[in-house]
Amino acid sequence: MTTTARSAEAEQNSLHLESEFEDTPVPQSHRRSTLSVSAVWFGFPMVLTCAIFGGTIVYGLGFWKGILAIVLGNAVLFGYVGALSYLAGKTGKNFALIAAETFGRHGSKIVTGFLATVVIGWFAFQTGLTGATLNTSLGWNETLIVLIAGVLYIGVTFIGIRALTVIGMIAAPLFVALGVVAIYLVTRDNGWGAVASYEGGATDATVLSIGAAVTIVVASFIDSGTMTADFTRWSKGGKEAVIATFSAFPVANLIAMLTGALIVAAGGALNPATDGGDFLPILVDHGPILTVLAVFFVFVNLGSVCAHCLYNGAVGWSQLVGSKMRVLTLILGAAGLAIALAGVWSHFPTWLNLLGIFVPSIGAVLIVDQLVTRRAATRESVSFRTQPFAAWIIGAACAYAVHHWAPQLSEAVVGMVCAAAAYFLIELIAPTRRGAVDHTRTTETIEVTP
Repeated sequence: MTTTARSAEAEQNSLHLESEFEDTPVPQSHRRSTLSVSAVWFGFPMVLTCAIFGGTIVYGLGFWKGILAIVLGNAVLFGYVGALSYLAGKTGKNFALIAAETFGRHGSKIVTGFLATVVIGWFAFQTGLTGATLNTSLGWNETLIVLIAGVLYIGVTFIGIRALTVIGMIAAPLFVALGVVAIYLVTRDNGWGAVASYEGGATDATVLSIGAAVTIVVASFIDSGTMTADFTRWSKGGKEAVIATFSAFPVANLIAMLTGALIVAAGGALNPATDGGDFLPILVDHGPILTVLAVFFVFVNLGSVCAHCLYNGAVGWSQLVGSKMRVLTLILGAAGLAIALAGVWSHFPTWLNLLGIFVPSIGAVLIVDQLVTRRAATRESVSFRTQPFAAWIIGAACAYAVHHWAPQLSEAVVGMVCAAAAYFLIELIAPTRRGAVDHTRTTETIEVTP
């Protein structure tokens, strides 16, 4: 083969969009390095939104209590997402395929549909936040920015896992650099002295408990964290998938939240009660170079989380409707963009409550089922299993009760523990009731066999 021919072939391969393996486990030949998968997860939680949350938590609790809540929340996320990632790296299966083993082939459609829809809500929120942030900081037309951002984020997601890796590698270092600059500018003007002694600025209406703050940390990534298999299935094995998870929780998420916490504690936040540790206004007030970098940062940083969420939704719904990830990216992206243009800000507190109450129980049941009670050798192919749904309902009911009657506790953590305990006990009491074995597939196989 001539040099020209080889170059042409290499160029064709570089432009080729590789398979996203929506319906099958990722084969070992297509698995990626730990660094590559870590880049996907590392760049996901290191976003401006998490800085906002970190600042809000410190505003409500004070500096040291806020830091404690942030650390505890990240520890919970690492244990939860790490266990689910281990399953993904070990099997190469995405969330929908893993959920089918626990909830049944038909039962998993309920779980997958729910989570794949929830993450589109996050896509809509972050896309809208792009426009709102640049409107507040620079006075730009919010609707136009939302439209431009949405189209760009859909395009990145359409390319697939390779694009998520690249944008993660850009977004995370950029966040660190500009976050450090923002902290330097604030402390240069206000000093470090007040940071450690900051007692919070919350009134009775906005004060937090440590448990509620832990729920904020967990709820911020509980949906995509539950669907982590869509990302970590590309790992070479279970151990590598856990390492990739560690790069996100606690490392990346902790960096993002601590940045926002320091901004608020140092007195640099314009409106910490609602905007938390948003440090973009600090950057745009210090010259044109930082302003240009700040605008680029907003698109790359929020684009990273948007692309990840849309990827989760597209992979999940591709399983449900039997289509391709990229087709669903266009459809769901358009729907999310429409929601963003309509405005979702007033519903955001309700959104976080929904995530903290209903989502954690799902992953807890999967972890107990596939790592404790029913290991791979004992799991059967079934159409529907009632046991995991019963445990999910029990866990969500416990979380709901905590939310209303014991708000000092973490509803997310209580929901996880109750769902895990309920499922374990149900399986212990009725170990032989595995669900209805799905004979349909066997029948269909016999009918088409010559």
